[in-house]
Parts: sequence; structure tokens; C-alpha cells
Amino acid sequence: MNVLLTRMLSKADPSEVPGLSRFFKTGPGQYGEGDKFLGIKVPVTRAVVKECWRSVSFQDLEECITSPYHEVRLAALLALVEVFSHAGKRPPIRSGVTAAEKGVTVAEHGVTKQQCIDFYLSHTAWINNWDLVDLSCYPLLGQWLLDKEDRSLLYDLARNGRTIWEQRIGIVSTMTFIRSGQLTDTFQIADILLHHPHDLIHKAVGWLLREAGKRDKPALESWLQPRVSQMPRTMLRYAIERFPEEERRHYLLEKSR
Repeated sequence: MNVLLTRMLSKADPSEVPGLSRFFKTGPGQYGEGDKFLGIKVPVTRAVVKECWRSVSFQDLEECITSPYHEVRLAALLALVEVFSHAGKRPPIRSGVTAAEKGVTVAEHGVTKQQCIDFYLSHTAWINNWDLVDLSCYPLLGQWLLDKEDRSLLYDLARNGRTIWEQRIGIVSTMTFIRSGQLTDTFQIADILLHHPHDLIHKAVGWLLREAGKRDKPALESWLQPRVSQMPRTMLRYAIERFPEEERRHYLLEKSR
């Protein structure tokens, strides 16, 4: 039995569905068009995951992440984050036999971080809204790449991602680097996405620039100054949100010229 799926289905609250559907823009032509909801709020999903993640297998995660229900996909991603963070604490399944093939739980057999990352990257088609991206990518991809020199994966996602969600993964994953004081990738990937047409990318880039600025305001200002006129206004507003009022006015005036 897929305990994660069963527990999530048991938490459905139809009264919450209309509000969540509006919030995540599921109407015709909107970015979440056609998505379905059970009416489960994030704290409830987190509580279910905390209770169940040790009992899941990769088969269970596969069933959940391909669910038509938004909250079940989120539960799969949050469970995967837990599995990833605990990976390597038990011996891995013997060579040539994957956890997905065996259907064993992560508590029964150890899994590797590489298995978790491979699973994540092979299921990005179902990571299809901003919360699914933002709550999973930097604890997974960001953390995985933190001690690695080759971070080209994120640049490729930002530049060539098949969807805005894959492109958003490329920039938001750098949050882990920022928290470790490494800002270069954030600025370089922001350059890739500078002229992106979608508002959800503008918001994500601006958010990550703002976080970089918390660490090193002069570095953010150096990045901003030659690019202000090119930046989408939403991206700029997010990036300078923590600046003093007078400085914000200055940058917005520069944008308007």
C-alpha cells in the first residue's frame, strides 16, 4: 500500500478547493490551467510527509509525483527531499538493482543521493507550478551541486528548459549557493533569464537577486547598474525590495528613463 498517497487522500477538504484553484491560477489560459486540487494546505502536507516519508519506495514516489492532484505531487517532492537529506546513512541496494525496481522502502534499504537526483530530473514534467519548484529544487539540486565545480546543469535548465518551470528550477536552485555565500551563479543565470518574457521568471530572478543582495549589497548594485534599463520592472522591484526608499526610487527612475 502506498501510505503517502493514502494519507494524502484522507486529508482532502473540498471546501478549500475553489480558493486553491484560484490562487494557483488554474483557469483557461492561466499558468496552472487544468491542475486539480484536493484542498490540502501546505502545513498539512508537510505533517503527512513527516509521518510517512520513511515508508515510501521510489515506486510510491512515482505514483504520487504523476498524480493529477497538485498536493500529492507536492507530497512526493517533499518526501524526496527527506529521502535525499538522509541518503547514504544506510548501505545502498546492491549494484544493478534500484530501489524503484525492488519497490522497497527507503527505511528497508539505503538509497544514494544520485538516485534521488536522477528521479527528480526525470520527473520535471510534473513539477509544474511555482510552489512545486520552489519547495524542492534548492534542497535537492542546489544541495547536490553545492560542492561540485560543474554546475552547468542549472545553466542548461535556465537557457534550454522545456518549460518555464524547468527554467525557474535553474535560477531558484542557486538559493543554496547564496546561503553559502556563493553568488556568482545567481548573477550569471540571472543574465541568461534577463529578457525572459514570463512574469513568473521575472519574480523568481528578482527574488534570488534580492537574496544575493542580502549577502553582498555592493555585488548586487554592480550587477544592477548596467542592466536597469533592460530589466523587466517586476524583476527590478523584487531585486531592490530591501533597499532604502530613496535608493529604490532612484533605480525605478532610472528604469523609467
